[in-house]
Amino acid sequence: AFDKTVAKDNSLAVGFFQRGFVHLQLEMYKEALSDYHMAFNHLRQNPFIDYKQLGLRHILYAWEVLYSTAAAQCRLQQWQEARVTLDKAVVWRPEGRTAILDLALEQVQDHLFLEPMQVPLGEFFRPRKKEVEQLDSKDFLGKPKVISSIIPNDEYIGFEPLRPQKQGFYEPSVDALR
Repeated sequence: AFDKTVAKDNSLAVGFFQRGFVHLQLEMYKEALSDYHMAFNHLRQNPFIDYKQLGLRHILYAWEVLYSTAAAQCRLQQWQEARVTLDKAVVWRPEGRTAILDLALEQVQDHLFLEPMQVPLGEFFRPRKKEVEQLDSKDFLGKPKVISSIIPNDEYIGFEPLRPQKQGFYEPSVDALR
């Protein structure tokens, strides 16, 4: 499902983030690391992306993506890279709230695995009803109709605004009466 999601919207950072978590659970560590890198790149230097407008009650923070990236690097025994990534996460973390990252740095120093961050369980994309109602197709033009002239002398073919009427032009011809 995440593969289909990121194929349809390859800029969806939270899609890569969630797929990275699944790859970690499946012990596909290189794929997880790649997904976390993609998620961070798709944040486009923003400290967070709020997905509430799209129907997911979650805010994806850059420091969470970097923390999970370090978790994947730990699984790949890339301890030095994990430390550098966590140092980068400290920069992205709001001031005064770095306790979790300090603990993570100690764990990486002791060569202990980190548990990756994830979107809270039970949170799904749920678009608003107003947006879902707009998905029904609507016929704004109606059914096509063929319109022909009932005036016998009218030989005009084409589309244009109404033409001014001429005196005697619309009277039936002698041949039409026969």
